[in-house]
Amino acid sequence: MLVNTRQDDITGRRFGESAAPEPGPFADAAGPAVEILTLARLRADAADPARPSRLDRHCLLTLTSGALEHRVDFTDHPLRPGRWLWARPGQVQQWGDLAGAEGTVVRFTTGFLDPDTAIGVCADDPHGPVLRVPQAEDHALLRAATTQLQWEHSADRLPLDTRLQVVRHLLAVLVLRVASLPGTDPGGAPSEVYLAFRDAVERDFANTRRLGDYADALAYSPRTLSRATLAAAGVPAKEFIDRRVVLEAKRMLACSTVPAARIGERLGFTSATNFNKYFAQRTGTTPIAFREDARTPKLG
Repeated sequence: MLVNTRQDDITGRRFGESAAPEPGPFADAAGPAVEILTLARLRADAADPARPSRLDRHCLLTLTSGALEHRVDFTDHPLRPGRWLWARPGQVQQWGDLAGAEGTVVRFTTGFLDPDTAIGVCADDPHGPVLRVPQAEDHALLRAATTQLQWEHSADRLPLDTRLQVVRHLLAVLVLRVASLPGTDPGGAPSEVYLAFRDAVERDFANTRRLGDYADALAYSPRTLSRATLAAAGVPAKEFIDRRVVLEAKRMLACSTVPAARIGERLGFTSATNFNKYFAQRTGTTPIAFREDARTPKLG
């Protein structure tokens, strides 16, 4: 039921990691709250970086040399030095050829950010731009923010509580600077109607795929929702709903071993046949074929 609502290249270390990590201010059973890695470290540590992965944390990525294609939610993003990529929790990532690039990866949970920063940058907005392009005057400031964060993250001369606060503040500086950068497709400010519809779809896409349900819950006509969605996202409202359902299906197919029929159940389909037909009509392939294809490395 819908709710009615209107660098420097410093070797990477996992913050707080030890030979036998224990839950604490820096890490818990799910892993470190913040970690900073060089691509060199990632190359050495990652068993299969080209395999799709779905993390529960943010990933900031920038290059210092070379070039890299990084796939986020099945879309390839070309990276070169100076650009920043921001993948959000829950998005599917797939690395390209790491041999041709050097750079820095910053991973962190939303909870590690101070609340004001998390709210100010809309940290968990799943619709935030993935690729950010700095202006010429931004590069030096971003390099300084990244380098300082790396140094403080790697240093251990301060008491643990003090070190935590220093790293949290420096991460906030970097995140605020990256969030202020324009995306590759800036566009205009979306309407309130679209934002309300987008948020409702994000919340309820597994409960209903009917445009009328969203229109009733938001007290707008289906035509009004479609006009607003077409203006902001370039597709009609019903297609917007369907794309969100398909995206979630793709994420689960690529990053889990859950049977396709069970995935369909979780997305509100009454039978495996209905799910397979719905998915094939919108992607041109079956769920099983998509799963096999998604796990085949393609990025260069």
